Amino acid sequence: MMTEQQEQALKETRRKEKRATDEAEQLAKDQARRKTDLAREQAIEKDLKARKTKESEKRAAEEPGRLAKEQARRKADLAKEQAIEKGLKARKTKESEKRAAEEPGRLAKEQARRKADLAREQAIVEDQDARKLKSNKQTPD
Repeated sequence: MMTEQQEQALKETRRKEKRATDEAEQLAKDQARRKTDLAREQAIEKDLKARKTKESEKRAAEEPGRLAKEQARRKADLAKEQAIEKGLKARKTKESEKRAAEEPGRLAKEQARRKADLAREQAIVEDQDARKLKSNKQTPD
C-alpha cells in the first residue's frame, strides 16, 4: 500500500494532468472561437463590399437618367420663368398702351373741370361784387 505522502503526490499529479488537459481543451475552444469569429467578420466584410459595389454600379447605371431628368426639369423651369416674364411684359405693354389711349380723354376732362372751377369762382366773385354794389347803392350817405 502507498503511503499518505505518495497518495498526496499521486493526487497532485492527477490534478496537474487534469488542469493541463482542461487548459488544452480551453485553448482549442478559444482558437476555434477566434477562427469562427474571423470567418464571420470576413464574410460580413465581403458582403458589405459586394453591396457597395452593387450600389455603385446601380448608381452609375442610373446617373444618365437622373442627369437627363434634372436637365429636363431645369429646362421646364426656365420655360415657365420665360412665360411668366413674357406675360408680365405683355401686361405692362397693354397697360401702357391703355394709359396712352386714355391720356387725351383724361387731360380733356381735367381741363374741363378746371375751366368749370374757374367759371364757378368767377361767378362767385361777380356775384359778390354785384352784392357789394347793390348794398353800396342802397345805403344813404
